[in-house]
Amino acid sequence: MEEKIVQTAGREQLGEFAPDFAHYNDDVLFGENWNNKDLDLKMRCLVTVIALMASGMTDGSLAYHIRNAKNQGVTAKEMAAAITHAAFYAGWPKGWAALRLAKEVYEA
Repeated sequence: MEEKIVQTAGREQLGEFAPDFAHYNDDVLFGENWNNKDLDLKMRCLVTVIALMASGMTDGSLAYHIRNAKNQGVTAKEMAAAITHAAFYAGWPKGWAALRLAKEVYEA
């Protein structure tokens, strides 16, 4: 049985300033969406990486989700293939940036 994903970063970092956002982050995005069983956790992690890359997020959040994908069993070869495939649709520079981050994560 998979362990339930629990997120508290929203409340810890933004709870007093933006309580509604913290609720949606911790309870809906991570509490409900990430615990939905229609996709396995490995696939959900890979989809998240590709979505962040496609939107141009090449900061710490993308690196976090690449590490999370690696920890959930996404191999370096799978990660490189998924990013390369998505780069044709999302943009080559976005793929380049994501691959550089992925290389750092997988070589660490």
